[in-house]
Amino acid sequence: MTLALPTSQAALLTATKLNKTVHVGDQSLSIIKDVNIHVNAGEFVVIMGKSGSGKSTLLGLLAALDYPDSGDVELAGQTLSRLNEDALAVIRQRDMGFVFQSFHLLPTLTVAENIAFPLDIARRPDAARVDELIEAVDLGHRRHSLPNQLSGGEQQRTAVARALVSRPKIVFADEPTGNLDEQNANQVMQLLLDLRQKTGSALVVVTHDSALADMADRVITMHDGRIVS
Repeated sequence: MTLALPTSQAALLTATKLNKTVHVGDQSLSIIKDVNIHVNAGEFVVIMGKSGSGKSTLLGLLAALDYPDSGDVELAGQTLSRLNEDALAVIRQRDMGFVFQSFHLLPTLTVAENIAFPLDIARRPDAARVDELIEAVDLGHRRHSLPNQLSGGEQQRTAVARALVSRPKIVFADEPTGNLDEQNANQVMQLLLDLRQKTGSALVVVTHDSALADMADRVITMHDGRIVS
C-alpha cells in the first residue's frame, strides 16, 4: 500500500504516482513505486532510508535530472515531466539549486567563478550577489583559489553558495555532508539552513545523518522504492 502524503495549498513541488524502472542486463528493477510527495514553499524536507531504498533516484526525479516512467512532477504549477530538455534546463537555472556529495566544482574556475557560474550560464551576471555569498560562506580569503587548493569543507561551502546564488525556489542536496568530517558537516548544514532562512528557498536533502534529520521540518522515510513514513 502506498502512503499518500496530504497535499497543501502552499505546495511548491508536487509529485504524483511516480514510477521508475531501470534495466540491468536482462533484468528490470523497479526503483520508485507509485510515490506521492509534496514540498511546501520554504520547507526543509529530509529523505531517509537504507542504501538502495530509492532516495537518490527520487531526488533526481523531483529535480528533473531524470524522467519518470510514469507520474508527474510539478514545480510552482508547471509540469516538469512533460517538458523537453531545453525547457527543463531553463527551469533548473532559474528555479533550482543543487548540492552534491562530491561537490562537482569546475576545476579550472576559482571559488568566485564557480559561485558565479549559474548566473553566467543564465546571462544574468550579478557581482554583488556573488560577493554577498562569498562572505556568507566565509571564503573571502579564498575567492581566487581553485578547487584543488581548498579543503573538503571549503569546496562544499563553495557548492552551497553556488546552489543559492540565483535565488532558487528550491534547493536539492544529495548527501551533502557525506564526504565531510563531523565538524565540517555541521558547519555546511548550518550554513545551508541559515542561507535557506534568509532566501526562503525550500530545501530537500537526501541523507543518512540522523542529526541532520532532527533539524528538518519533515522527514520522509523510504523503503524498497516506496514512502513508508
